[in-house]
Amino acid sequence: MVKVLFVCTGNICRSPTAHGVFRAMVERAGLAGVIGVDSAGTHAYHVGEPPDRRSTETARLRGFELKDLRARQVVKADFTGFDLILAMDRGHFGLLSGQCPPERRQALALFLSFAPQLNILDVPDPYYGAGDGFERVLDMIEAGSAGLLEHIRATMLAG
Repeated sequence: MVKVLFVCTGNICRSPTAHGVFRAMVERAGLAGVIGVDSAGTHAYHVGEPPDRRSTETARLRGFELKDLRARQVVKADFTGFDLILAMDRGHFGLLSGQCPPERRQALALFLSFAPQLNILDVPDPYYGAGDGFERVLDMIEAGSAGLLEHIRATMLAG
């Protein structure tokens, strides 16, 4: 099984959205038995809480379910338990790099590196923004998830 962990700050907006979108794409591709999905935060601000209602509603309107998810913080075991640990922005990547054992650094990546067509590396935090921030984030996450699924199929499940 290939195990993927999405990471943002509090695990209530970006990373649970990526978790829900990627999980749905994996299920639609018939790969739920071979690709595992989880999400976590770099900080413990919201441990045990559901995703932000704006994230949940935006995702639901596009057919993605987040209501069953609960925030948790990254723990040491995540660095050995996941094949891919995907940071939602460069700040998260830096924090994760500082915690990650050197022999596991190859597991770390920026999530949007799987959507090079977007020409951006950071998924912006929509939490304090207004307007269409959650829609724009969901657009980015859908693109990144599609690229990630293709990457896993081509490099980790091939053979």
